[in-house]
Formats: sequence, C-alpha cells, structure tokens
Amino acid sequence: MDPNSDDARKRSALGPVTDHAADGAQSGAPEITLRDISAGLHPSRPSVPAPAPDQVDWLDTFIDELIDGDGPSTFLKPAAGMATNATEFVDLSIGRAAAQVLGQVLLGYSPVIDPVKGVIATRLTVVPVRATATIDVGALLEAVAEVWPAHGDPVMLNLASESLLNDVLRARPSLNVLIEVPAFLAADAANTRALQQLAARGSALLLKGRPLRELPREALSCFKWSIVDRTEDRRDGRIEPPHGVARTIPFIQSGVRTMAELRDSFARGAVAVLGWPLHEPIAQGFEARPDTRVVLDVLRRLDQGHSLESVDHVLMRDPVLARELLQLVDTEASDLSIEARSMRHAVSMLGAARLRRWLAQLLGRSSDDIALRPANFAALRRGLLMRMLAAGTGQREQRGELFMCGVFSLLDRIYARPVGELVHDLAMPERVRAALVDRSGPHRPLLDLARAVESGAPHDIRTASDAVFVQPIEINRALLRSLLVASHLERPAVAPPLAAHEAAAVRAQR
Repeated sequence: MDPNSDDARKRSALGPVTDHAADGAQSGAPEITLRDISAGLHPSRPSVPAPAPDQVDWLDTFIDELIDGDGPSTFLKPAAGMATNATEFVDLSIGRAAAQVLGQVLLGYSPVIDPVKGVIATRLTVVPVRATATIDVGALLEAVAEVWPAHGDPVMLNLASESLLNDVLRARPSLNVLIEVPAFLAADAANTRALQQLAARGSALLLKGRPLRELPREALSCFKWSIVDRTEDRRDGRIEPPHGVARTIPFIQSGVRTMAELRDSFARGAVAVLGWPLHEPIAQGFEARPDTRVVLDVLRRLDQGHSLESVDHVLMRDPVLARELLQLVDTEASDLSIEARSMRHAVSMLGAARLRRWLAQLLGRSSDDIALRPANFAALRRGLLMRMLAAGTGQREQRGELFMCGVFSLLDRIYARPVGELVHDLAMPERVRAALVDRSGPHRPLLDLARAVESGAPHDIRTASDAVFVQPIEINRALLRSLLVASHLERPAVAPPLAAHEAAAVRAQR
C-alpha cells in the first residue's frame, strides 16, 4: 500500500484508536468504529451513484431530481409558499407526526472534524421550542433518517431535552445515529439497562461531559467515546479529576472555536473535535489555495460531457476557487462591465473550453489543505440554506445571489483579510456586496439566520428568524434539505478524488 494514499494515512492515524475503542464493546454486536466515521461510511453502506449529466443541468434540477427521485421522500420537497404549520405536510409520505415535529424543535448543526480526513460527520443539535412539549421520538428519528438513512453517513444526535433523550435511549435508532448521553444520565442506574441494550445492538454511544462521580462499570462499558469540552479538560493540569474517576475511553473535544484550539485538542490526544474553528482567520501563516479535489472533480465532469451549467454548484464547494473564477471573469470582461449574477452566469460567460484550460493551469498550484475543509463545509451549507429559505421570504428570484452570499461569507476567515478588500474588484451583485461588506441590504438577515442555525443557540435562532418572519418548521425543513443536498454535491462525479501522490503526478505532467 502506498504510504501516501488516503487508506494508508487513515489506517496509521486511526488504527490505535479503533483498537482502544473496541475494548469496551459489547460482544456479538456489529462494530462501528471511528475509522468508519472517518471514511464517512457505515460498514455496510451501499454505494450511491452520482447523478447522470442530464439529471444535473443546474442546481435547481439537481435538487428537484434528488428530492423527487428514489432517495428521500417528498417530505423534503419545497412547498409553493412558506409553511407555517404541519397541515401543509399531511399528504406527504412520512406522515403528519414526522412533519409536525419540525415545528416543535429548533435545529442546529456543526461538523465533526478528524485530524486526517477533515470533516467526517455532522452533529445535529435538537432543542424543543417549549420545554414542556411532548415530542414524538419516532417522528423525530424519521425526520433525521430523511437526511441520514440507515447504512448512510453518520450523524451525532445532541438532544437538549432530558425527556426526549430518555425516549431515544429506549427507541431503536439506526446504527449510523450516534447518541450523546450526558454524564449525569449515564450515572443514573435507571438508564443502565437501556444503554446496555443499545450497545448490544451496535449503537455508538458517546458520554458527554466530565462525570462528577464514578460511573457504574456496566454503564461505562457501553460508551465508545467521551465528549470533553475544552473548558472542562483536565489535561492542562489545572483541573484535577474527582476521586475515583479516570478517563478510560478515547475522547472527542467540544467547544473548539479556532484553528489554534483545534490543533491543541489533537495534541492533547483527541480523536476528533466538535465545533466551528472559524472564530479567527484560518489562513494566517500559509496561502489559501484552491482545493485540489474540487478542481479535479470539475475537470472530470467536463471531460464526461456534463453540461456547463452543471459544474457551477461544484465550484461553489470551494470559496477560494469560486472567488478566483469571478476574478477571471472580471479580468476578461473588464471592458464590458458585466456583473456575474450567479456562479452559473459566471461559468456561462467563460465557456467550457476556456474554463477547462483555466482549471488545468490552476491544478498546478492547488492544494489539499485539511485546514480549509471546515470552512468549505460551512460555506457550501450556509449558501444552500440561504438559497432554500428564499422561497419563504419572498426572495425566490435572488436564489443565485443568496447562494453566492453564503459561500463568500467566510472569505475573511479563509484569507485573513477584510472581506471588503477581497470582493472589491469582483463582478458580483451589489446586494451580495452589501451583505458581506456593509452588513446591510436584503440578503443580510438571511445570512444572520444561517449563522444562528450553525451556532445551535435557541435565542440567536429565534431572534434571527423573527427578523425575516420565518417559522421553525420552515427553517428546519430548509436546513435538512441543505444538509442532504450538500452531502450529494460533495460526492465525486464517478471516480474518487485522486490520492495525494496521484494528484502530484498530474501536476507534474502539466
């Protein structure tokens, strides 16, 4: 095996972790290891073919085919107008209860980041709108399965309700649903039997928080990993563990807000981190360059005969690449003063032959920098969420602009420069520029809402949603659709992205 290949790096980095995690596994149950999560696959997950070229003429068609096709049910199909209650979902296949639950909760999300592969899973936070509400756990799991079906990509479920979590522990979630269990609930002997049954089925359980007292041995053996917040981590020597409490399972670090904290958490031995390391510039100390995987994917799609319009959404997976494309358009059309209304418009202005030549030249200086993957992960989903919310806020005609606005909203973090400098000479719509630079204009409230959803903070989500008069049911549906579409957009056209040594060989031939 080539030591530079993805498989070799994954095995060397995660092999010991897998062995350690298996020590407390329940016998007779199928294993779900961190290696499986790092690969982004469940052990028995079937492959999903990429859409054919004629199915992906542009992003709208791609979304329609994905949602109306053989995959998720029509639950995720966009409504004609803004939904305000569950009655608009009555005739859909998942049933009234699963639709109604989206109006009872606030959803947030964040990435699970691995030191080798970058983003490997999604953490979904669920907060009841009213603490006293009774939520149908079966309906909630059904809604989750629309985006993360059984044998599909993994998802960590962070439930901010003790009663809801107790119900989930006594349900039968799919094995790709990883359940976070607060330490105080794990220490309750009344939950031990439910934990043992889930672990015996093969469900991956995560112990959240630092136990204040020793957990029952029967309960501790049920957990694959623990989740330790940076503020509670005692590895810095300042916090002593309670008497009789010792960390015996691998840990995942939460509360990570910067790249420095991310690197420090991995140095402390974390097998993964939770959170958005985007609260300070990312690219200090190195040059932000286009993602090799995205460049290769666009070239493959062009070589396979995909329509020119079908590659615009692929370009938007990488804000650095998208920005450089707009710079190219501005340079070549400088005498015309033409504004690129969307990435699709920018691509059409170049033409397939010119786009391919530019990408081939760009490949020589592209990179596969893992530090940029959380930002790319966030940018694509932020842009999609803003786009999905357009119908409910009367901005349907500006969907392309909203998508561009969301993707470019992290440029200042990626380049470590003011966003005004980065977009000053770009041929972009003024509404996008106003939202990014002046923090004003019609697109700014949706950008604020997308950021609030990323935070998972109920107060921030309510405040931002009130500003655009959007109800939780519509936000949650748009979010689930965004996460679903993003996961499909990130799949390569046919062949997997080249390994590091293969990409280097391609660059050497150029």
